[in-house]
Amino acid sequence: MSETVKVMLSEEELASRIAELGAQISKDYEGDSVFLVCILKGAAFFACELAKRITVPVTIDFMATSSYGSGTVSTGEIQIKKDLDLGVEGRNVIIVEDIIDSGNTLNYLSELFKGRKAKSVKLCAMLDKPDRREVDVDMDYIGFTIPDAFVVGYGLDYDQKYRNLPYIGIVEGI
Repeated sequence: MSETVKVMLSEEELASRIAELGAQISKDYEGDSVFLVCILKGAAFFACELAKRITVPVTIDFMATSSYGSGTVSTGEIQIKKDLDLGVEGRNVIIVEDIIDSGNTLNYLSELFKGRKAKSVKLCAMLDKPDRREVDVDMDYIGFTIPDAFVVGYGLDYDQKYRNLPYIGIVEGI
């Protein structure tokens, strides 16, 4: 490995912000429940930590999507690789993503779940890269806004490596 990883957001910073997001979601849904839809694979770490910090009843399910096909550049066409096991009808859905950049996936999923008659649909991302936005998406919960850098850790990977890092880091030397 010739690349190196420089810490951008520490484990402590992530834990603190996730606790704040959990508290805000708990307040927003007081007296109700939420259905977290975790977008695999990258959001798994974030979604699990977030769920532990929400005090209202939580249901969680997992979905895998792709917009890359076999290439490394997004086609813009979203494909569902693994759909939900549970239905969203009548539920307060919060789509949980690791990172929002173009906005295409979250825009697509938001419309999909509205069409499936979710009670409400909100969007949550651990990281936001607004410089990469192609579609205007109204985010409800954002962990951190970051510059357009290639980041790994806390579920994010580079060639399936570094997901297990307990922090967010910038990959250098690739």
